[in-house]
Amino acid sequence: MDSRLKRIISEIRDESLRGGIFDLIEKSSIEIEGRIYEGLPFETAPGSISHHHNYPRGLLEHVLSVTEIASVLCDCVEEIYHGKVDRDIVISGVLLHDLYKTLTYEERGNRTYGISPLAERVDHLSLIVSEMARRGFPLDLIHTVCAHHGHIGPIMPRTVEALICHLADLVDSQLNGEVLKAAKYLVKEATGEALEKMTAKEAFEIVQSKKIGGWNQVRQTVKKLRES
Repeated sequence: MDSRLKRIISEIRDESLRGGIFDLIEKSSIEIEGRIYEGLPFETAPGSISHHHNYPRGLLEHVLSVTEIASVLCDCVEEIYHGKVDRDIVISGVLLHDLYKTLTYEERGNRTYGISPLAERVDHLSLIVSEMARRGFPLDLIHTVCAHHGHIGPIMPRTVEALICHLADLVDSQLNGEVLKAAKYLVKEATGEALEKMTAKEAFEIVQSKKIGGWNQVRQTVKKLRES
């Protein structure tokens, strides 16, 4: 398991919950009709197929970033608004909210992904919520995961913890998606050709190159990326 994930899990104070989260992430499989479904490794899976974090290790990047954003939101609630937050629920919700995307994607080669056979029948949110209920996770945590899509999900956030997870997830998804979109536009304008597959790190590098050296710098950056 990635050392950064281990560090985040270690911040969960409740020992029983911490152990349950660790076990679920380490063995993110599910049994349906006697068949065990195992997906992509968490550390190498994308965060989506065509939107945010749509590249190898995108899911891990997403979870790490959402954790940081959620932590800041927890600080705001507690230090500025003098509210109370169960940080164990927030941390656990962030760790699990997209976990079963690993079961719904499959690698197609050349850094591309497609929908897995399981995903043709069940979505990642239904899978993780059902598995959490089966394993006896706290209802507040199940709600946090179930509500992380906000108004486009099956239920709106009804707790502070669920709201924090939803907003942190939304912010990071939009940040990643928008920088990828901006970088693709800059590449097409500068070179006349698309650079369809890039990581967020590469996208931020392209955007920054435009700020530093204009279109010529963008072309040089893209050339370097294509040759690497």
